[in-house]
Amino acid sequence: MSRFDRYLLSQLMMLFGFFALILVSVYWVNRAVSLFDQLISDGQSAWVFLEFTALTLPNVIRLVLPVAAFVATVYVTNRLSAESELIVMQATGFSPWRLARPVLIFGLVVALMIAVLVTVLVPASRAKLAERRGEIAENVAANFLTEGTFLHPAAGITFYIRKITPRGELQDIFLTDLRAAGQRTTYTARRAILVKDPGGPKLVMFDGMAQTLSTETRGLAVTRFSDFTYDIGALIAGRGSPVPTVEELPTQALIAPDSVLLATMGTDAAALRVELHHRLSQPALAVVAALIGFATLLTGGYSRFGLWRQIVFAVVLLIVVQFFVNGATSLVTGAPALWPVLYLPSLAGLALSALLLAYAGRIRKVHHEFASAVAS
Repeated sequence: MSRFDRYLLSQLMMLFGFFALILVSVYWVNRAVSLFDQLISDGQSAWVFLEFTALTLPNVIRLVLPVAAFVATVYVTNRLSAESELIVMQATGFSPWRLARPVLIFGLVVALMIAVLVTVLVPASRAKLAERRGEIAENVAANFLTEGTFLHPAAGITFYIRKITPRGELQDIFLTDLRAAGQRTTYTARRAILVKDPGGPKLVMFDGMAQTLSTETRGLAVTRFSDFTYDIGALIAGRGSPVPTVEELPTQALIAPDSVLLATMGTDAAALRVELHHRLSQPALAVVAALIGFATLLTGGYSRFGLWRQIVFAVVLLIVVQFFVNGATSLVTGAPALWPVLYLPSLAGLALSALLLAYAGRIRKVHHEFASAVAS
């Protein structure tokens, strides 16, 4: 690697780290605010909030790295052009293709970071996040055991506990269930305890009464019981996710899925193959973002007023590439057999970068011929 390559690569990496830190912080804080409201309102501690925000960080970094690579490339290229450093290098015989070599290396380095994130860290963090959400959903004490307060843990459910003893016994229970159409059931009990069960936590009530009112006939049925078991796990169904989603699966499971996994998830191998290729296609976007930013600004030449038109054009091109990425993802989601389409936006971005570099070389050649004609 030549001295110029090392110099440009060091500038790109330094600015990339700076912009990545800023963008990750802004995006992470924005996500953390909504997560904070959700967890604190559910009675969770600050430690749980920090754990959840840390688990969302790999996915945030994955989203931010291509943008940071693009911004760093545009910033460095614009500065080198304004300081005539690129003009000097071109005067020494460096073609646009030669100048783009350290940018390509920079894009590959960022692509390697994204590859590690999308194939290892992001699936692992998502799986751990889903596991922790399930554990919190199972933690009934955090959601229901609040004495002296009317709680509404689910639609149509009202729950009240007068007192909780130090041994964990619940005293004077009131529970109203309106979920069944055409009837309203009210449970009252002198005391109750919570019992863990593989199917979900159960509320065992003692010395109580169940009153069922038919809203159609206005008839009331009263049942007294010495003990009665109520399925609280049904109230928190849907808060946890015992079956992993495709995004939570490790990459090796996507490469060779077994029949047990497919049966558990209720899907087929084609859906897992789409997720695999979606992960493999993402790192190339970092290379595309860096090359588009560099090649577009290289077509502008030297200007004392900066390369603002080229910068705007580069942003537009990156948005177009992202638009094609979204379109390809939507298309493949409906037709898994078309998974090769996921790689087309990256290939189109690379081809576009090559055209811009060729155009920059043609402009340089025309300017050189014109200068030679004027000198002669």
